[in-house]
Amino acid sequence: MGVLRKIALLYMVILLSAASLNYIPGLTDAQGRAFGVFALDIFDDALHVASALWAGISAATSTRASRIFLRYFGLLYLTDGLLGLATGSGYLDFGIFKDGVVHLPFTFKVLANLPHIAGGAFAIFSSAYFDRETR
Repeated sequence: MGVLRKIALLYMVILLSAASLNYIPGLTDAQGRAFGVFALDIFDDALHVASALWAGISAATSTRASRIFLRYFGLLYLTDGLLGLATGSGYLDFGIFKDGVVHLPFTFKVLANLPHIAGGAFAIFSSAYFDRETR
């Protein structure tokens, strides 16, 4: 199994972990926020599970499928995180359409959107950098 397939498999594990955060006792506060920051609902969980399935199927299929997953997943999640950083709402959960611009403290927006920004950026980087190594 090549590097890109291993990274896609790692994303599957990370995304399944993100989907499970609301169901692990002690990780959510009284407002239902994981770690006091992430307010995940069933729609968010479904999105993470669907992304995890995409990652797992890609990893099981081929290096090319993993590269495609990493590139497009990365673009989707990175731009969602950047929009969330700028407006307080992302688009993957339709927040920008439901809630519009939400005025939140900048530190909170950074913490809430960092997983999508960092995860998306690393996925895009991996799809390009490790693709060169496989050729």
